[in-house]
Amino acid sequence: MQKTTISQKAPFLAAVALLSLGLAASVQAAPFPPLTSPATTEHRPGKLVWVDLFTSNPDAATKFYCGLLGWTATAIDQKGKSYIVFKNDEEPVAGLVPRSAAKGNQPSRWIGYDSVADLQPTLAAVKDSGGSVRAPAKNFPDRGQQAIIWDNEQNPIGLLQSASGDPADDKIVPGEWNWFEVYSKDPQATSAFYHKALGYDVAPETRSGRKSEFVLSSSGSSRGGIAGLPEGGDFRPSWLGVILVADMDKTLEKVPALGGKVLVEPRPAEFGSRFAIISDPTGGTVGLVQYVESANPEKTP
Repeated sequence: MQKTTISQKAPFLAAVALLSLGLAASVQAAPFPPLTSPATTEHRPGKLVWVDLFTSNPDAATKFYCGLLGWTATAIDQKGKSYIVFKNDEEPVAGLVPRSAAKGNQPSRWIGYDSVADLQPTLAAVKDSGGSVRAPAKNFPDRGQQAIIWDNEQNPIGLLQSASGDPADDKIVPGEWNWFEVYSKDPQATSAFYHKALGYDVAPETRSGRKSEFVLSSSGSSRGGIAGLPEGGDFRPSWLGVILVADMDKTLEKVPALGGKVLVEPRPAEFGSRFAIISDPTGGTVGLVQYVESANPEKTP
């Protein structure tokens, strides 16, 4: 194999991948889509507003998520580098960032982006709180300024100061991100980091049946949870994004045929939900949830 990075060949590879899926094959020279269209002045610091999959196999990852969730994909070419935008019912829901071939042996990783009101002071607060800056701030036309940090346990998370306002706290529909959980070696210390660095309201989880030890909230809405790492095994701190599905069983039936694995079989969870964890063919891991007995309580404090 030639020593050429995936990012150098990415526009061509993305077009081939989309052709093989029967999706839009053109690679558009276009900016990143704004988070909110039409733009607003509403900002919701602490809300997780975007998620990117970093992978060295964009073909397999795109085929998997489009086949599993009904997402569509469009490749965007920016100065020779490709970026794939996933949409759920025509609404942008996630992105795909091709990694270089040198990182081909690394599993794919989803990284979410928290909304911040002012990126530079937030980055300073991250450093003061025991974190570090993994990818420095960059400005993207129409999208805004974003960076990637490491928290107190070197767990990556993105920060995004949107140029178009943040999405509203609307009801979540199947195919969208429903919840985010950070698994930590020391949930108490991690909760202190997210409170000090990113301004989250942090409270102990008191509801029965919840796996979280702490709940992260902002603007009166629950944004995510902090849980301890499972005992046994070679587990490391990580965020887990959870996607809402309409039918858990039918969704899981597709996973093996698309090259993925069911890591945690569906089990009952809070609010009459069913929860499972899967991995895609490239190693990216996500949770799935279906609410079967009550409405999705995404705003329940």
